[in-house]
Amino acid sequence: MSGWRRLWGPAVVSFALILLDPASARAEPGVPVPPNGLLTDKAKGTISAADRDFVTKVRLAGLWEIPAGDMAQEKSGDPRIQEIGRTIAAQHKALDELTRTAAKKLRIDLPDTPNSDQQKWLGEMRDATGADFDQIYIDRLRAAHGKIFPAIATIRASTRNDTVRRLAQQANQFVMTHMTLLESSGIVDFAGLPTAPPPTTSAAPSLAAAPQKKAPSSTTPLLLVALAGGLVAGAIATRFLLSGRRRGYRPRYYQG
Repeated sequence: MSGWRRLWGPAVVSFALILLDPASARAEPGVPVPPNGLLTDKAKGTISAADRDFVTKVRLAGLWEIPAGDMAQEKSGDPRIQEIGRTIAAQHKALDELTRTAAKKLRIDLPDTPNSDQQKWLGEMRDATGADFDQIYIDRLRAAHGKIFPAIATIRASTRNDTVRRLAQQANQFVMTHMTLLESSGIVDFAGLPTAPPPTTSAAPSLAAAPQKKAPSSTTPLLLVALAGGLVAGAIATRFLLSGRRRGYRPRYYQG
C-alpha cells in the first residue's frame, strides 16, 4: 500500500499541473513556452501610435475570424476544416477578451465591425460552397495571419508599454497556433503567399558617427625624447652621488 501511495502522489500533482497549464503537456521537448506570468501588466510606459494600431488590429482580427470559423463549422463538409474553424473561433473569443481588457486599461477605443477587406472576405465565404469554401477559408485566414505575424514581432520588440508588451506576446502565441492549424488542413496555397523581400546588406557605419581620435601633436615626440633624457640624466646623477658617499666623498658645499 505504501508503494501505491508513493506513486499516486506524483501522479496527482502531474495531472493537476496539466489542468492548470495544458500547454506544458503539449510542448515539444527542448522547445520553451514563453513564461507570460513574468510580464507585468500595469499599463506603464509610453503608448505609441503603432501600439494603438496594433491593439486595434488584434480586435479586428477577431471580428471577422470568429464568424468565419462559425461558417467553417456550418458550410464545410470536411471534418478537419470544421475542427480548425471551431478551434480558431473559440481561441479568438479568448484573445478578444484579452484585447478588450488591455484596451480598457490603455483607454483605446476599439471598432465593433470588421473593416472593408474583412467584410469582403466574409462575403466570399458566404457565397462559396464545398471545396471552394474550404480553399477560400484556409487561404484567407492563412494570408491574414501571415501579415499580422511580423507586426506582432515588431511591437513585442519595441513597445515601451508593459500592457501592450504582454498582449503582443499573448497574441503571438495565438497566431502561431492558428497558422499551424490552418496549415494542417493540407490545402494552404503556399505559392500564393507574399514573397519575403530580399535581405538588404547593412551599410557600413558612418565615419562621421564614429568617435574620432585626436591626431598626435607634432611636438609630442620631442617632448617624449626630452622627458626620457631627463630621466636618464637624473638616474646617472643619483647613482654618482650614492657611489661618492660610499667612498667618503663629500661635495664642496657639505658643512657637516
